[in-house]
Amino acid sequence: MKIIRRFIFVFFIFWLAAMSAPCPALTAETLRKPVYAGSFYPDDPKQLTALIERLTRDAAGTELLLPADRPLKALVMPHAGYPYSGLTAAHASRVLSSGRFKKVILMGPDHRLGFRGCAVSHVDAYDTPLGAVSLHPDAARLREQSEIFRAISSSDKNEHSLEVIVPFLKYYIKDFSLVPIVMGPGDIGQYVDAVDTIIGPDTLVVTSSDLSHFLTYKDAVEKDRATIDMILRLDHKTLSSSPDRACGMIPLQVLIRLARRHNWQPVLLHACNSGDTAGDRQRVVGYAAIAFFGNDGETNMPDQKTTSAQLIGEKEGEALLNVARAAIAEKLNAPDDHTGDAAASIADDILNMRRGTFVTLKIDHQLRGCIGNLSPDRKLIDSIKENAISAAFRDPRFRPLSREELDRVDIEISLLTEPRPLAYTDGKDLIARLRPHIDGVILRKGPYSSTFLPQVWEQLPDPEMFLDHLCLKAGLPAKAWRQPGLEVMTYQVQYFEEKR
Repeated sequence: MKIIRRFIFVFFIFWLAAMSAPCPALTAETLRKPVYAGSFYPDDPKQLTALIERLTRDAAGTELLLPADRPLKALVMPHAGYPYSGLTAAHASRVLSSGRFKKVILMGPDHRLGFRGCAVSHVDAYDTPLGAVSLHPDAARLREQSEIFRAISSSDKNEHSLEVIVPFLKYYIKDFSLVPIVMGPGDIGQYVDAVDTIIGPDTLVVTSSDLSHFLTYKDAVEKDRATIDMILRLDHKTLSSSPDRACGMIPLQVLIRLARRHNWQPVLLHACNSGDTAGDRQRVVGYAAIAFFGNDGETNMPDQKTTSAQLIGEKEGEALLNVARAAIAEKLNAPDDHTGDAAASIADDILNMRRGTFVTLKIDHQLRGCIGNLSPDRKLIDSIKENAISAAFRDPRFRPLSREELDRVDIEISLLTEPRPLAYTDGKDLIARLRPHIDGVILRKGPYSSTFLPQVWEQLPDPEMFLDHLCLKAGLPAKAWRQPGLEVMTYQVQYFEEKR
């Protein structure tokens, strides 16, 4: 009997030890341990939680006007030490809630190595003082589907731009999986197309970036204000012309192009610099938190491209630009590299889709012709050809394009969603409902009508001025939009420009 009791006791001890042993699923090779805990942010879970909670309470005092009933799709967050940028990062709490997102695509810049392409970790999870965050299977899919994405262990061990963001996400969202992408120089269009394939209805896209570095306080405030304005206007071209505006310039470019593609509306949550928080004012670093909101009822399912303005990829867009140029060149009897079968690389289902389109011609950034159709009454290939020829030779504002001008012309094509009526109560309500840089607008009153593409917001960013000019274009008084009886419709576009 004693032998049996001793055997049971020994068996119990071994069973207890086995049950209390660490889970073997995550090892040093498969778990990315935090590198900057204890320096950029506390490594003690209680201290870290207390700090994030304090920063969140402080962020709650900021007055914000957020779009009603529009889903959050993306965020820009800073990645400096929490005493410096933590307050700005904590403004994510104003738009995040537990359980809303199951997957976070976290994009940050490479500060340490100088590689080309993108680093996507091959670990199973990112560890934080608040608990581990598992990697989503899409991280492996990115590495498998393109040579652009690869695992770079030294980036994992040295880069801070992703790590510093993850504890905030872990605290606010709780249960989610991560697709971590550290971005170096490369083809931004390819980055955008690849990331777009893994965006689903429960996905949040987060871009990690600080703004200007080591300017005086006054200069930083001025420069960062201009940078934020470019982001809010989705002006990726002007933004990219000054790479020193933000250390996360590449992931910002990706985010802005995704926002333009899906018609996401950016809203500034908070901005400051290290001179406002924990540093001196002689060499400061700037920070901003910006949220991007989608449309009512938007799903963003990768296989439901018909639900948004994005129906084709960058390569198809470039081919359609060649179609437009070839049509003009043929009309001029001008030899051109694109006069072959420019549409040969485009799938029939794209060529035959019915979309409203506009073709815009510019010389030295000045308008040289613009003609289009709002209704999806023609096949895409026919619409592009006909509108290209009309913009070159039938725009009543300009003389017909000459052969000498053809080489100087830059072509832009816009693919329109179907216009939809915009319900509003008065002029003030109309202003509130328009989305600058996202909505194209059609005004109609009796026989008078006119439209501005969303690109026109770049020249007329003030909504009142935008509507004034649109009314004048229609032959109406400038302030006609303030009066009743005006029909307003909106649409969105995906547009492509020649890279010359």
